[in-house]
Amino acid sequence: MKIETLIKNRVLSYLSTAVQSYIEEDKQSIQLDSLKIRIEYSRDEKFGDYSSPFAMENKNIFGKAPKDIAEGVIKQFANQPFFSEISFSPPGFINFRIDPKILWSYAKESLVSKDYYAKVENRKKINLEFVSANPTGPMNIVSARSAAYGDALGNLLSSLGHSVHKEFYVNDYGNQVNLLGVAVLLRYQEQKGIPLVFQEEDDGRNLFDLIELNVLPKESYRGEYIKEIAITFGKVETNKAHLESLISAKDWQRAISLLSDYAVEYNLKQQKEDLSLFGVQFDEFFRESSLHTSGEVNKVPERLKREDLSEEQGKLLFLSTHYQDDKDRVIRREDGRPTYLMADIAYHLKKYERGFEELIDIWGPDHYGYIARLKGSMVSAGKTPDSFNVLIAQQVNLIENKEKVKMSKRLGIFQTMRDLLSYLGKSASDVGRYFFLMRSADAPLDFDLDLAKDESDKNPVFYIQYAHARISSIFRELGEASLLDVPVDFNTWGKQEDRIRLLFWVSRFSEEVYDSALTREPHRLTNYLQSLSKSFTRFYGQKENRIKEKTGEERESLLLLCKMVQNVLKEGLTILGISAPDQMSKSEPNV
Repeated sequence: MKIETLIKNRVLSYLSTAVQSYIEEDKQSIQLDSLKIRIEYSRDEKFGDYSSPFAMENKNIFGKAPKDIAEGVIKQFANQPFFSEISFSPPGFINFRIDPKILWSYAKESLVSKDYYAKVENRKKINLEFVSANPTGPMNIVSARSAAYGDALGNLLSSLGHSVHKEFYVNDYGNQVNLLGVAVLLRYQEQKGIPLVFQEEDDGRNLFDLIELNVLPKESYRGEYIKEIAITFGKVETNKAHLESLISAKDWQRAISLLSDYAVEYNLKQQKEDLSLFGVQFDEFFRESSLHTSGEVNKVPERLKREDLSEEQGKLLFLSTHYQDDKDRVIRREDGRPTYLMADIAYHLKKYERGFEELIDIWGPDHYGYIARLKGSMVSAGKTPDSFNVLIAQQVNLIENKEKVKMSKRLGIFQTMRDLLSYLGKSASDVGRYFFLMRSADAPLDFDLDLAKDESDKNPVFYIQYAHARISSIFRELGEASLLDVPVDFNTWGKQEDRIRLLFWVSRFSEEVYDSALTREPHRLTNYLQSLSKSFTRFYGQKENRIKEKTGEERESLLLLCKMVQNVLKEGLTILGISAPDQMSKSEPNV
Protein backbone atom coordinates (compact mmCIF):
# COMPACT_ATOMS: atom_id res chain seq x y z
CA MET A 1 0.00 0.00 0.00
CA LYS A 2 1.28 3.46 -0.88
CA ILE A 3 1.40 6.08 1.87
CA GLU A 4 -0.52 8.60 -0.20
CA THR A 5 -3.49 6.21 -0.43
CA LEU A 6 -4.11 6.32 3.34
CA ILE A 7 -7.42 8.09 3.87
CA LYS A 8 -5.95 10.72 6.18
CA ASN A 9 -3.29 11.56 3.61
CA ARG A 10 -5.90 11.81 0.88
CA VAL A 11 -7.86 14.24 3.03
CA LEU A 12 -4.67 16.25 3.53
CA SER A 13 -4.06 16.28 -0.23
CA TYR A 14 -7.62 17.47 -0.95
CA LEU A 15 -7.28 20.18 1.70
CA SER A 16 -3.98 21.41 0.25
CA THR A 17 -5.54 21.65 -3.21
CA ALA A 18 -8.54 23.53 -1.80
CA VAL A 19 -6.28 25.95 0.07
CA GLN A 20 -4.32 26.67 -3.11
CA SER A 21 -7.59 27.36 -4.96
CA TYR A 22 -8.74 29.63 -2.14
CA ILE A 23 -5.47 31.61 -2.27
CA GLU A 24 -5.86 32.11 -6.01
CA GLU A 25 -9.55 33.04 -5.73
CA ASP A 26 -8.81 35.49 -2.93
CA LYS A 27 -5.89 36.91 -4.93
CA GLN A 28 -3.51 36.48 -2.02
CA SER A 29 0.27 36.40 -2.56
CA ILE A 30 0.78 33.53 -0.15
CA GLN A 31 2.98 30.53 -0.83
CA LEU A 32 1.45 27.17 0.05
CA ASP A 33 4.65 25.95 1.74
CA SER A 34 4.53 28.92 4.14
CA LEU A 35 1.26 27.65 5.64
CA LYS A 36 0.70 25.07 8.35
CA ILE A 37 -1.62 22.46 6.86
CA ARG A 38 -2.37 19.36 8.89
CA ILE A 39 -5.07 16.79 9.49
CA GLU A 40 -6.01 15.14 12.77
CA TYR A 41 -8.81 12.91 13.99
CA SER A 42 -11.88 14.79 15.20
CA ARG A 43 -11.91 15.07 18.96
CA ASP A 44 -15.66 14.58 18.94
CA GLU A 45 -17.29 12.24 16.42
CA LYS A 46 -20.30 14.53 16.11
CA PHE A 47 -18.18 16.95 14.07
CA GLY A 48 -16.85 14.40 11.61
CA ASP A 49 -14.11 11.85 10.97
CA TYR A 50 -11.17 14.22 10.52
CA SER A 51 -10.56 17.87 11.25
CA SER A 52 -7.96 20.51 10.52
CA PRO A 53 -7.06 23.56 12.64
CA PHE A 54 -5.90 25.25 9.43
CA ALA A 55 -8.11 28.34 9.73
CA MET A 56 -7.06 28.93 13.33
CA GLU A 57 -3.33 28.32 12.84
CA ASN A 58 -2.98 30.54 9.74
CA LYS A 59 -5.28 33.43 10.62
CA ASN A 60 -2.40 35.88 11.02
CA ILE A 61 -0.99 35.05 7.59
CA PHE A 62 -4.36 35.62 5.92
CA GLY A 63 -5.27 38.52 8.18
CA LYS A 64 -8.81 37.20 8.54
CA ALA A 65 -11.04 35.60 11.12
CA PRO A 66 -10.81 31.76 11.23
CA LYS A 67 -14.49 31.43 10.32
CA ASP A 68 -14.04 33.49 7.15
CA ILE A 69 -10.96 31.50 6.12
CA ALA A 70 -12.70 28.19 6.77
CA GLU A 71 -15.78 29.12 4.79
CA GLY A 72 -13.62 30.28 1.88
CA VAL A 73 -11.71 27.00 1.85
CA ILE A 74 -14.84 24.86 2.23
CA LYS A 75 -16.32 26.47 -0.89
CA GLN A 76 -13.49 24.94 -2.92
CA PHE A 77 -14.76 21.41 -2.13
CA ALA A 78 -18.00 21.80 -4.08
CA ASN A 79 -19.21 18.47 -5.52
CA GLN A 80 -16.24 16.52 -4.15
CA PRO A 81 -17.57 12.93 -3.89
CA PHE A 82 -14.91 11.83 -1.39
CA PHE A 83 -16.76 13.61 1.44
CA SER A 84 -20.34 13.37 2.62
CA GLU A 85 -20.02 16.55 4.70
CA ILE A 86 -17.52 19.37 5.32
CA SER A 87 -18.24 21.90 8.06
CA PHE A 88 -16.77 24.59 10.28
CA SER A 89 -16.70 24.54 14.08
CA PRO A 90 -15.29 27.17 16.45
CA PRO A 91 -12.71 28.31 17.20
CA GLY A 92 -11.27 27.45 13.78
CA PHE A 93 -11.69 23.85 12.67
CA ILE A 94 -12.62 22.50 9.26
CA ASN A 95 -14.31 19.13 9.74
CA PHE A 96 -14.51 16.29 7.23
CA ARG A 97 -16.85 13.33 7.11
CA ILE A 98 -15.86 10.64 4.59
CA ASP A 99 -18.55 9.30 2.27
CA PRO A 100 -19.51 5.78 3.44
CA LYS A 101 -19.11 4.44 -0.11
CA ILE A 102 -15.43 5.49 0.00
CA LEU A 103 -14.95 3.84 3.41
CA TRP A 104 -16.60 0.63 2.22
CA SER A 105 -14.51 0.45 -0.93
CA TYR A 106 -11.31 1.14 1.00
CA ALA A 107 -12.00 -1.43 3.73
CA LYS A 108 -13.12 -4.08 1.25
CA GLU A 109 -10.03 -3.58 -0.89
CA SER A 110 -7.82 -4.13 2.17
CA LEU A 111 -9.79 -7.27 3.04
CA VAL A 112 -9.36 -8.73 -0.44
CA SER A 113 -5.72 -7.78 -0.99
CA LYS A 114 -4.57 -8.28 2.62
CA ASP A 115 -2.55 -5.12 1.97
CA TYR A 116 -2.89 -3.38 5.32
CA TYR A 117 0.47 -1.66 5.67
CA ALA A 118 1.81 1.49 4.02
CA LYS A 119 5.44 1.10 2.96
CA VAL A 120 7.99 3.90 3.14
CA GLU A 121 10.21 4.55 0.13
CA ASN A 122 13.43 4.87 2.13
CA ARG A 123 13.60 1.40 3.62
CA LYS A 124 16.50 0.75 5.97
CA LYS A 125 18.37 -2.07 7.60
CA ILE A 126 17.72 -1.35 11.27
CA ASN A 127 19.42 -2.80 14.34
CA LEU A 128 16.92 -2.73 17.20
CA GLU A 129 18.56 -3.51 20.54
CA PHE A 130 16.40 -3.94 23.60
CA VAL A 131 16.24 -5.64 27.02
CA SER A 132 20.02 -6.38 27.13
CA ALA A 133 19.69 -7.22 30.83
CA ASN A 134 22.96 -7.94 32.61
CA PRO A 135 23.52 -11.72 32.89
CA THR A 136 24.16 -11.32 36.61
CA GLY A 137 20.65 -12.14 37.76
CA PRO A 138 16.97 -12.48 36.85
CA MET A 139 15.30 -9.97 34.57
CA ASN A 140 13.25 -7.37 36.37
CA ILE A 141 9.90 -5.76 35.58
CA VAL A 142 11.41 -2.90 33.55
CA SER A 143 13.14 -5.51 31.38
CA ALA A 144 9.73 -7.07 30.78
CA ARG A 145 8.36 -3.70 29.71
CA SER A 146 11.33 -3.19 27.40
CA ALA A 147 10.75 -6.66 25.93
CA ALA A 148 7.12 -5.92 25.10
CA TYR A 149 7.94 -2.46 23.77
CA GLY A 150 10.91 -3.55 21.66
CA ASP A 151 9.18 -6.55 20.12
CA ALA A 152 6.08 -4.55 19.18
CA LEU A 153 8.20 -1.70 17.84
CA GLY A 154 10.18 -4.13 15.70
CA ASN A 155 6.95 -5.46 14.20
CA LEU A 156 5.72 -1.92 13.53
CA LEU A 157 8.97 -0.90 11.80
CA SER A 158 8.82 -4.07 9.72
CA SER A 159 5.30 -3.11 8.64
CA LEU A 160 6.80 0.00 7.02
CA GLY A 161 9.06 -2.21 4.94
CA HIS A 162 12.24 -1.85 7.00
CA SER A 163 14.49 -4.85 7.62
CA VAL A 164 14.64 -5.10 11.43
CA HIS A 165 17.26 -7.12 13.31
CA LYS A 166 16.25 -7.65 16.96
CA GLU A 167 19.31 -7.86 19.17
CA PHE A 168 20.14 -8.55 22.82
CA TYR A 169 23.54 -7.31 24.06
CA VAL A 170 25.08 -9.68 26.61
CA ASN A 171 27.35 -7.81 29.07
CA ASP A 172 29.51 -10.86 29.81
CA TYR A 173 32.75 -9.03 30.57
CA GLY A 174 34.21 -6.89 33.32
CA ASN A 175 34.09 -6.41 37.06
CA GLN A 176 30.38 -7.14 37.46
CA VAL A 177 30.88 -10.60 35.98
CA ASN A 178 33.90 -11.13 38.22
CA LEU A 179 31.84 -10.22 41.30
CA LEU A 180 29.16 -12.66 40.16
CA GLY A 181 31.74 -15.44 40.21
CA VAL A 182 32.85 -14.38 43.71
CA ALA A 183 29.28 -14.58 44.97
CA VAL A 184 28.76 -18.08 43.53
CA LEU A 185 32.08 -19.27 44.98
CA LEU A 186 31.21 -18.12 48.48
CA ARG A 187 27.68 -19.55 48.24
CA TYR A 188 29.27 -22.83 47.12
CA GLN A 189 31.48 -22.78 50.21
CA GLU A 190 28.43 -22.01 52.31
CA GLN A 191 26.78 -25.19 51.01
CA LYS A 192 29.74 -27.10 52.45
CA GLY A 193 29.00 -25.71 55.90
CA ILE A 194 31.40 -22.77 55.89
CA PRO A 195 29.49 -19.80 57.43
CA LEU A 196 29.00 -16.87 55.08
CA VAL A 197 29.68 -13.38 56.39
CA PHE A 198 28.28 -10.28 54.67
CA GLN A 199 30.63 -7.33 54.47
CA GLU A 200 28.75 -4.15 55.39
CA GLU A 201 31.53 -1.59 54.92
CA ASP A 202 34.73 -1.59 52.89
CA ASP A 203 37.42 -2.32 55.50
CA GLY A 204 40.40 -2.29 53.13
CA ARG A 205 40.92 -6.04 52.87
CA ASN A 206 41.65 -7.31 49.36
CA LEU A 207 39.31 -9.61 47.49
CA PHE A 208 41.29 -12.82 47.98
CA ASP A 209 41.56 -12.24 51.73
CA LEU A 210 37.78 -11.86 51.90
CA ILE A 211 37.30 -15.09 49.93
CA GLU A 212 39.55 -17.05 52.29
CA LEU A 213 37.40 -15.87 55.19
CA ASN A 214 34.19 -16.50 53.23
CA VAL A 215 33.22 -12.82 53.46
CA LEU A 216 30.91 -11.66 50.68
CA PRO A 217 32.11 -8.24 49.47
CA LYS A 218 29.70 -5.36 49.92
CA GLU A 219 29.46 -4.72 46.18
CA SER A 220 28.87 -8.36 45.21
CA TYR A 221 25.55 -10.12 44.58
CA ARG A 222 23.46 -11.27 47.54
CA GLY A 223 20.29 -12.65 46.03
CA GLU A 224 18.93 -16.06 46.86
CA TYR A 225 19.22 -17.01 43.19
CA ILE A 226 23.02 -17.20 43.67
CA LYS A 227 22.49 -20.18 45.98
CA GLU A 228 20.60 -22.00 43.23
CA ILE A 229 23.45 -21.40 40.78
CA ALA A 230 25.99 -22.75 43.28
CA ILE A 231 23.87 -25.82 44.03
CA THR A 232 23.27 -26.55 40.34
CA PHE A 233 26.99 -26.20 39.57
CA GLY A 234 27.94 -28.61 42.38
CA LYS A 235 25.55 -31.31 41.16
CA VAL A 236 27.87 -32.05 38.22
CA GLU A 237 30.77 -34.11 39.51
CA THR A 238 33.28 -32.87 36.94
CA ASN A 239 32.44 -29.27 37.85
CA LYS A 240 32.76 -30.05 41.53
CA ALA A 241 36.09 -31.83 41.14
CA HIS A 242 37.56 -29.02 39.06
CA LEU A 243 36.46 -26.35 41.52
CA GLU A 244 37.67 -28.30 44.56
CA SER A 245 41.12 -28.60 43.04
CA LEU A 246 41.26 -24.84 42.50
CA ILE A 247 40.03 -24.17 46.04
CA SER A 248 42.68 -26.54 47.47
CA ALA A 249 45.34 -24.67 45.54
CA LYS A 250 43.81 -21.34 46.62
CA ASP A 251 43.77 -20.41 42.95
CA TRP A 252 40.96 -17.95 43.56
CA GLN A 253 41.13 -16.10 40.27
CA ARG A 254 40.69 -19.26 38.19
CA ALA A 255 37.93 -20.41 40.53
CA ILE A 256 36.17 -17.08 40.09
CA SER A 257 36.55 -17.25 36.30
CA LEU A 258 35.18 -20.79 36.21
CA LEU A 259 32.12 -19.82 38.23
CA SER A 260 31.65 -16.50 36.43
CA ASP A 261 31.43 -18.28 33.08
CA TYR A 262 29.03 -20.85 34.48
CA ALA A 263 26.82 -18.27 36.19
CA VAL A 264 26.61 -16.08 33.07
CA GLU A 265 25.48 -19.04 30.98
CA TYR A 266 23.05 -20.15 33.68
CA ASN A 267 21.48 -16.70 33.98
CA LEU A 268 21.38 -16.18 30.23
CA LYS A 269 19.59 -19.49 29.82
CA GLN A 270 17.02 -18.41 32.42
CA GLN A 271 16.56 -15.06 30.68
CA LYS A 272 16.01 -16.74 27.32
CA GLU A 273 13.39 -18.99 28.90
CA ASP A 274 11.60 -15.96 30.37
CA LEU A 275 11.64 -14.19 27.03
CA SER A 276 10.28 -17.29 25.32
CA LEU A 277 7.44 -17.49 27.85
CA PHE A 278 6.74 -13.85 26.99
CA GLY A 279 6.71 -14.64 23.27
CA VAL A 280 9.77 -12.51 22.51
CA GLN A 281 12.37 -13.85 20.08
CA PHE A 282 15.69 -12.24 19.23
CA ASP A 283 17.63 -12.60 16.01
CA GLU A 284 20.93 -12.42 17.87
CA PHE A 285 22.50 -12.41 21.32
CA PHE A 286 25.67 -10.38 20.83
CA ARG A 287 28.36 -10.86 23.48
CA GLU A 288 30.48 -8.02 24.79
CA SER A 289 33.38 -10.43 25.40
CA SER A 290 33.73 -10.96 21.63
CA LEU A 291 34.61 -7.28 21.23
CA HIS A 292 37.45 -7.59 23.73
CA THR A 293 38.90 -10.83 22.37
CA SER A 294 38.81 -9.49 18.79
CA GLY A 295 40.54 -6.25 19.77
CA GLU A 296 37.62 -4.06 18.65
CA VAL A 297 37.51 -2.20 21.97
CA ASN A 298 41.14 -1.09 21.79
CA LYS A 299 40.57 0.31 18.29
CA VAL A 300 38.06 2.89 19.54
CA PRO A 301 40.48 5.82 20.12
CA GLU A 302 41.78 5.72 16.54
CA ARG A 303 38.19 5.82 15.23
CA LEU A 304 37.21 9.02 17.06
CA LYS A 305 38.22 12.52 16.01
CA ARG A 306 41.60 13.43 17.43
CA GLU A 307 40.26 16.74 18.71
CA ASP A 308 37.65 14.83 20.73
CA LEU A 309 40.31 13.01 22.79
CA SER A 310 42.54 14.16 25.62
CA GLU A 311 45.02 12.51 27.99
CA GLU A 312 45.04 13.50 31.64
CA GLN A 313 47.18 11.82 34.31
CA GLY A 314 47.50 8.68 32.25
CA LYS A 315 43.77 8.46 31.48
CA LEU A 316 42.29 8.84 28.01
CA LEU A 317 39.18 11.02 27.90
CA PHE A 318 36.50 11.37 25.27
CA LEU A 319 35.57 15.07 25.22
CA SER A 320 31.86 14.42 25.25
CA THR A 321 31.15 18.00 26.31
CA HIS A 322 31.63 18.75 22.62
CA TYR A 323 28.33 16.88 22.21
CA GLN A 324 26.16 18.36 24.99
CA ASP A 325 27.34 16.00 27.75
CA ASP A 326 27.74 17.60 31.18
CA LYS A 327 31.37 16.50 31.54
CA ASP A 328 34.09 14.67 29.63
CA ARG A 329 34.30 10.89 30.06
CA VAL A 330 37.18 8.49 30.70
CA ILE A 331 37.31 5.72 28.11
CA ARG A 332 40.66 4.21 29.11
CA ARG A 333 41.92 4.04 32.67
CA GLU A 334 45.48 4.85 33.74
CA ASP A 335 46.28 1.12 33.92
CA GLY A 336 45.19 0.67 30.30
CA ARG A 337 41.85 -1.01 31.01
CA PRO A 338 38.90 0.22 28.92
CA THR A 339 35.81 1.62 30.62
CA TYR A 340 32.26 0.47 29.92
CA LEU A 341 31.81 3.49 27.65
CA MET A 342 34.73 2.46 25.46
CA ALA A 343 33.24 -1.02 25.05
CA ASP A 344 29.82 0.45 24.27
CA ILE A 345 31.35 2.69 21.61
CA ALA A 346 33.05 -0.34 20.05
CA TYR A 347 29.79 -2.28 20.10
CA HIS A 348 27.77 0.40 18.35
CA LEU A 349 30.45 1.08 15.74
CA LYS A 350 30.48 -2.66 15.09
CA LYS A 351 26.76 -2.47 14.32
CA TYR A 352 27.48 -0.03 11.51
CA GLU A 353 30.26 -2.31 10.22
CA ARG A 354 27.75 -5.15 10.15
CA GLY A 355 25.75 -3.18 7.58
CA PHE A 356 23.04 -1.52 9.67
CA GLU A 357 21.96 1.92 8.48
CA GLU A 358 20.04 2.90 11.60
CA LEU A 359 20.56 1.93 15.23
CA ILE A 360 17.74 2.05 17.76
CA ASP A 361 18.40 1.22 21.41
CA ILE A 362 15.79 0.87 24.14
CA TRP A 363 17.28 1.63 27.56
CA GLY A 364 16.01 1.66 31.12
CA PRO A 365 14.95 4.76 33.09
CA ASP A 366 18.34 5.35 34.73
CA HIS A 367 20.24 5.83 31.45
CA TYR A 368 19.17 9.30 30.31
CA GLY A 369 22.56 10.78 31.13
CA TYR A 370 24.32 8.18 28.99
CA ILE A 371 22.63 9.21 25.74
CA ALA A 372 24.62 12.34 24.93
CA ARG A 373 28.03 10.74 25.40
CA LEU A 374 27.30 7.64 23.33
CA LYS A 375 25.46 9.52 20.59
CA GLY A 376 28.32 12.03 20.56
CA SER A 377 30.86 9.25 20.10
CA MET A 378 28.97 8.03 17.03
CA VAL A 379 29.06 11.52 15.52
CA SER A 380 32.76 11.80 16.39
CA ALA A 381 33.31 8.55 14.48
CA GLY A 382 31.65 10.08 11.41
CA LYS A 383 28.10 8.77 11.74
CA THR A 384 25.10 11.03 11.20
CA PRO A 385 23.25 12.06 14.39
CA ASP A 386 19.89 10.77 13.17
CA SER A 387 21.27 7.28 12.43
CA PHE A 388 21.48 6.44 16.16
CA ASN A 389 18.52 6.92 18.48
CA VAL A 390 17.79 5.93 22.05
CA LEU A 391 14.30 5.29 23.42
CA ILE A 392 13.61 5.00 27.15
CA ALA A 393 11.37 2.43 28.82
CA GLN A 394 10.37 4.09 32.06
CA GLN A 395 9.85 2.66 35.54
CA VAL A 396 6.99 0.26 36.32
CA ASN A 397 4.97 0.41 39.54
CA LEU A 398 3.11 -2.76 40.42
CA ILE A 399 -0.26 -1.90 41.98
CA GLU A 400 -2.24 -4.35 44.11
CA ASN A 401 -5.32 -3.45 46.15
CA LYS A 402 -4.77 0.13 44.93
CA GLU A 403 -1.37 0.31 46.64
CA LYS A 404 2.16 0.07 45.28
CA VAL A 405 3.88 -3.27 45.74
CA LYS A 406 7.24 -2.60 47.35
CA MET A 407 10.15 -3.57 45.15
CA SER A 408 13.82 -3.56 46.02
CA LYS A 409 16.92 -4.91 44.36
CA ARG A 410 18.99 -4.33 47.46
CA LEU A 411 20.14 -7.51 49.17
CA GLY A 412 18.79 -9.53 46.28
CA ILE A 413 15.09 -8.86 46.79
CA PHE A 414 13.75 -8.97 43.23
CA GLN A 415 10.39 -8.49 41.63
CA THR A 416 11.33 -10.45 38.57
CA MET A 417 9.85 -10.87 35.14
CA ARG A 418 9.34 -14.56 35.95
CA ASP A 419 7.50 -13.67 39.17
CA LEU A 420 5.10 -11.53 37.18
CA LEU A 421 4.52 -14.13 34.48
CA SER A 422 3.87 -16.77 37.13
CA TYR A 423 1.42 -14.48 38.92
CA LEU A 424 -0.54 -13.70 35.74
CA GLY A 425 -1.01 -17.37 34.93
CA LYS A 426 -2.03 -18.94 31.62
CA SER A 427 -2.64 -15.62 29.83
CA ALA A 428 0.58 -14.07 31.14
CA SER A 429 2.10 -13.26 27.76
CA ASP A 430 -1.02 -11.61 26.32
CA VAL A 431 -1.93 -9.70 29.47
CA GLY A 432 1.63 -8.68 30.31
CA ARG A 433 2.37 -7.42 26.83
CA TYR A 434 -0.85 -5.45 26.55
CA PHE A 435 -0.51 -3.81 29.98
CA PHE A 436 3.09 -2.82 29.27
CA LEU A 437 2.02 -1.35 25.92
CA MET A 438 -1.06 0.53 27.16
CA ARG A 439 0.89 3.68 27.96
CA SER A 440 3.70 5.60 26.31
CA ALA A 441 6.98 3.86 27.13
CA ASP A 442 8.67 7.11 28.14
CA ALA A 443 6.20 7.64 31.01
CA PRO A 444 6.10 5.66 34.29
CA LEU A 445 3.53 2.87 34.23
CA ASP A 446 1.19 1.74 37.00
CA PHE A 447 0.61 -1.97 36.33
CA ASP A 448 -2.70 -2.90 37.96
CA LEU A 449 -2.25 -6.51 39.08
CA ASP A 450 -5.88 -6.88 40.13
CA LEU A 451 -7.16 -5.79 36.71
CA ALA A 452 -4.53 -7.91 34.96
CA LYS A 453 -5.77 -10.99 36.84
CA ASP A 454 -9.41 -10.29 35.99
CA GLU A 455 -10.50 -12.75 33.31
CA SER A 456 -13.65 -10.86 32.35
CA ASP A 457 -13.98 -8.27 29.60
CA LYS A 458 -13.19 -5.60 32.21
CA ASN A 459 -9.62 -6.52 31.45
CA PRO A 460 -8.73 -4.36 28.40
CA VAL A 461 -6.86 -7.06 26.50
CA PHE A 462 -9.66 -9.57 27.07
CA TYR A 463 -12.13 -6.93 25.91
CA ILE A 464 -10.39 -6.88 22.51
CA GLN A 465 -10.00 -10.65 22.39
CA TYR A 466 -13.69 -11.12 23.27
CA ALA A 467 -14.60 -8.95 20.29
CA HIS A 468 -12.53 -11.17 18.01
CA ALA A 469 -13.95 -14.35 19.53
CA ARG A 470 -17.51 -13.01 19.32
CA ILE A 471 -17.15 -12.54 15.57
CA SER A 472 -15.81 -16.09 15.28
CA SER A 473 -18.91 -17.33 17.09
CA ILE A 474 -21.09 -15.45 14.59
CA PHE A 475 -19.32 -17.18 11.71
CA ARG A 476 -19.58 -20.58 13.36
CA GLU A 477 -23.37 -20.21 13.54
CA LEU A 478 -24.14 -18.24 10.38
CA GLY A 479 -21.14 -18.79 8.13
CA GLU A 480 -19.09 -16.00 6.57
CA ALA A 481 -20.21 -13.73 3.76
CA SER A 482 -20.51 -15.65 0.51
CA LEU A 483 -19.90 -12.57 -1.66
CA LEU A 484 -17.19 -9.92 -1.55
CA ASP A 485 -18.90 -7.73 -4.15
CA VAL A 486 -22.20 -7.54 -2.33
CA PRO A 487 -23.97 -4.28 -3.28
CA VAL A 488 -24.75 -1.97 -0.39
CA ASP A 489 -27.56 0.57 -0.47
CA PHE A 490 -26.09 3.25 1.81
CA ASN A 491 -29.35 5.24 1.70
CA THR A 492 -30.86 2.57 3.94
CA TRP A 493 -27.79 0.70 5.31
CA GLY A 494 -26.13 3.94 6.27
CA LYS A 495 -29.03 5.14 8.38
CA GLN A 496 -27.63 2.97 11.16
CA GLU A 497 -24.93 5.25 12.56
CA ASP A 498 -23.23 2.41 14.45
CA ARG A 499 -22.51 0.69 11.15
CA ILE A 500 -20.90 3.77 9.63
CA ARG A 501 -18.83 4.49 12.73
CA LEU A 502 -17.57 0.90 12.80
CA LEU A 503 -16.73 1.08 9.11
CA PHE A 504 -14.73 4.24 9.73
CA TRP A 505 -12.78 2.63 12.60
CA VAL A 506 -11.94 -0.33 10.36
CA SER A 507 -10.74 2.01 7.61
CA ARG A 508 -8.43 3.79 10.06
CA PHE A 509 -6.33 0.70 10.76
CA SER A 510 -3.63 1.19 8.12
CA GLU A 511 -2.97 4.79 9.09
CA GLU A 512 -2.99 3.96 12.80
CA VAL A 513 -0.29 1.34 12.20
CA TYR A 514 1.65 3.78 10.04
CA ASP A 515 1.47 6.56 12.64
CA SER A 516 2.40 4.17 15.48
CA ALA A 517 5.45 2.99 13.54
CA LEU A 518 6.51 6.47 12.49
CA THR A 519 6.28 7.88 16.02
CA ARG A 520 7.62 4.63 17.55
CA GLU A 521 4.65 4.51 19.90
CA PRO A 522 2.98 1.09 20.06
CA HIS A 523 0.56 2.39 22.70
CA ARG A 524 -1.28 4.24 19.94
CA LEU A 525 -2.18 0.89 18.42
CA THR A 526 -3.46 -0.50 21.74
CA ASN A 527 -5.67 2.57 22.09
CA TYR A 528 -6.95 2.12 18.55
CA LEU A 529 -7.80 -1.56 19.04
CA GLN A 530 -9.65 -0.69 22.22
CA SER A 531 -11.70 1.94 20.38
CA LEU A 532 -12.40 -0.40 17.47
CA SER A 533 -13.61 -3.08 19.90
CA LYS A 534 -15.87 -0.58 21.65
CA SER A 535 -17.31 0.47 18.30
CA PHE A 536 -17.98 -3.17 17.43
CA THR A 537 -19.61 -3.78 20.82
CA ARG A 538 -21.95 -0.82 20.25
CA PHE A 539 -22.75 -2.09 16.77
CA TYR A 540 -23.29 -5.63 18.04
CA GLY A 541 -25.61 -4.47 20.82
CA GLN A 542 -28.12 -2.80 18.50
CA LYS A 543 -31.17 -4.89 17.62
CA GLU A 544 -31.07 -3.42 14.10
CA ASN A 545 -27.78 -5.25 13.60
CA ARG A 546 -28.90 -8.75 14.61
CA ILE A 547 -27.46 -10.56 11.64
CA LYS A 548 -29.42 -13.76 12.23
CA GLU A 549 -32.64 -11.83 11.59
CA LYS A 550 -31.38 -10.30 8.34
CA THR A 551 -31.61 -11.69 4.84
CA GLY A 552 -30.15 -11.09 1.41
CA GLU A 553 -27.73 -8.29 0.70
CA GLU A 554 -28.11 -6.70 4.12
CA ARG A 555 -27.14 -9.93 5.86
CA GLU A 556 -24.17 -10.43 3.51
CA SER A 557 -22.94 -6.86 3.98
CA LEU A 558 -23.09 -7.13 7.78
CA LEU A 559 -21.21 -10.42 7.71
CA LEU A 560 -18.61 -8.78 5.48
CA LEU A 561 -18.30 -5.84 7.88
CA CYS A 562 -17.73 -8.29 10.75
CA LYS A 563 -15.01 -10.00 8.71
CA MET A 564 -13.30 -6.66 8.16
CA VAL A 565 -13.34 -6.02 11.91
CA GLN A 566 -12.05 -9.49 12.74
CA ASN A 567 -9.16 -9.21 10.27
CA VAL A 568 -8.10 -5.86 11.66
CA LEU A 569 -8.30 -7.06 15.26
CA LYS A 570 -6.15 -10.06 14.43
CA GLU A 571 -3.60 -8.06 12.45
CA GLY A 572 -3.34 -5.45 15.20
CA LEU A 573 -2.97 -7.98 18.00
CA THR A 574 -0.36 -9.86 15.99
CA ILE A 575 1.76 -6.72 15.66
CA LEU A 576 1.60 -6.34 19.44
CA GLY A 577 2.55 -9.99 19.89
CA ILE A 578 -0.83 -10.88 21.40
CA SER A 579 -3.02 -13.84 20.43
CA ALA A 580 -6.41 -13.47 18.74
CA PRO A 581 -8.41 -16.46 20.04
CA ASP A 582 -11.52 -17.73 18.29
CA GLN A 583 -13.03 -18.79 21.60
CA MET A 584 -12.78 -17.47 25.14
CA SER A 585 -13.50 -19.26 28.39
CA LYS A 586 -16.52 -17.05 28.94
CA SER A 587 -19.70 -18.41 27.37
CA GLU A 588 -20.39 -17.01 23.93
CA PRO A 589 -23.29 -14.58 23.52
CA ASN A 590 -26.18 -15.16 21.20
CA VAL A 591 -25.73 -13.84 17.70
